[in-house]
Amino acid sequence: MRILLLLALALMSAHAKPNIVLILVDDHGYGDLSSFGATDLKTPHLDSLMSRGLRLDQFYANCTVCSPTRASLMTGRYPDISGVPGVIRQWDKDSWGHLDPKSPTLPDYLKKGGYRTGMVGKWHLGFKSPNIPNDRGFDFFHGFLGDMMDDYYTHLRGDVNWMRKNKEVIDPKGHATELFSQWAIDYVTAEAKEEAPFFLYLAYNAPHFPIQPPQEWLDRVKAREPQLNEKRAKNVAFVEHLDDGIGKVIASIKAAGIEEETMVIFSSDNGGSLYHAQSNGKLRGGKQDHGEGGIRVPTCVVWPGTIASRRSEEPGMTMDFLPTLCEIAEVPIDQPIDGQSLTDVWLRDGKTDPERTMIWVRREGNNTYQGRAYYAIRQGDWKLTQSSPFEPMQLVNLKTDPWEERPKEAKGPQANVLRRQLMDHLQQAGRIPWQP
Repeated sequence: MRILLLLALALMSAHAKPNIVLILVDDHGYGDLSSFGATDLKTPHLDSLMSRGLRLDQFYANCTVCSPTRASLMTGRYPDISGVPGVIRQWDKDSWGHLDPKSPTLPDYLKKGGYRTGMVGKWHLGFKSPNIPNDRGFDFFHGFLGDMMDDYYTHLRGDVNWMRKNKEVIDPKGHATELFSQWAIDYVTAEAKEEAPFFLYLAYNAPHFPIQPPQEWLDRVKAREPQLNEKRAKNVAFVEHLDDGIGKVIASIKAAGIEEETMVIFSSDNGGSLYHAQSNGKLRGGKQDHGEGGIRVPTCVVWPGTIASRRSEEPGMTMDFLPTLCEIAEVPIDQPIDGQSLTDVWLRDGKTDPERTMIWVRREGNNTYQGRAYYAIRQGDWKLTQSSPFEPMQLVNLKTDPWEERPKEAKGPQANVLRRQLMDHLQQAGRIPWQP
């Protein structure tokens, strides 16, 4: 199998390296695509992506909230190993991470492979140098440094404007989803004229709350789906509006004549928020939970003519994007990482290690978490999990109980194996500072 993979890469290298467009959305529920079972919303553009490429049905975000997953995407490391066990915020007393300033990032590596690197949208890994996009490998940045927006039209967070073009403060007008889509289109259109391949990281704030679709989109949903309550109708319209924006970005790739030269990846930073009427289908829990609904996310990879249309049950995590894309871009990785390359799965329909261990951590403040962390760990079909630092671990077998309806007390040989592996990880992570 390894020989076949090397042959595939050799054939690929005879042509130009692919452009890479990595789309990350925010809080997108596993059940909030019509191709994933939703009956009350319509997502034709994302459904088309899912059907045209490799749909990864057991793909996991590295955390159940924003910043940690994004840190893993950038570094190929577990969140706490990269210094981001929790959400980075503009208020120091409520911030629970600090991206390791010395860690190479995905754009750092891709630049070594000849890529031009750009980012549009939500950063959420730092508010000042050295942890803003232009300092962490991106040649170009047009977007939002902060976490959530208090309003999709004013773009403020706590009355602060975090919108930037590179390092310049800007004050654009319009709905953030539409702005980010247009800025991505502008970037693709310009870069398509260049000889070197490009990497675009397009990170939307949507569908993260506040659930704020344009009024005409909400009116359309209410007319079509009169049975929906106000909260669900707003979320459906918000997702459909996002789908429309992504569709326009994909159309710009085709219009630029670079469709077959461009790999498009879609994923989410965590599961949907149940409180905000988002859906994770049959999966247990949602955002902030270590149930499958909080961490398993809709994900696909599309590369026309190279990646065949199919579905895969092989597990992966956000941190796997870095080694996978570096292998495809023929860029050596010279630092320790935790992610695993999925190139064999993507290009050859191969298999991953069936006994792979995957770990999740989230640290948070407020009265619910009190600055403490909680964890989950999966090896093979077995998963040890908790969704609060104040509750005991539970043991689940995802093969016999895929919806986690019958969790058991965390005891016995398998629980002991997982517990020991988690302790080993905690010892390693304990050496990494997460405060500046």
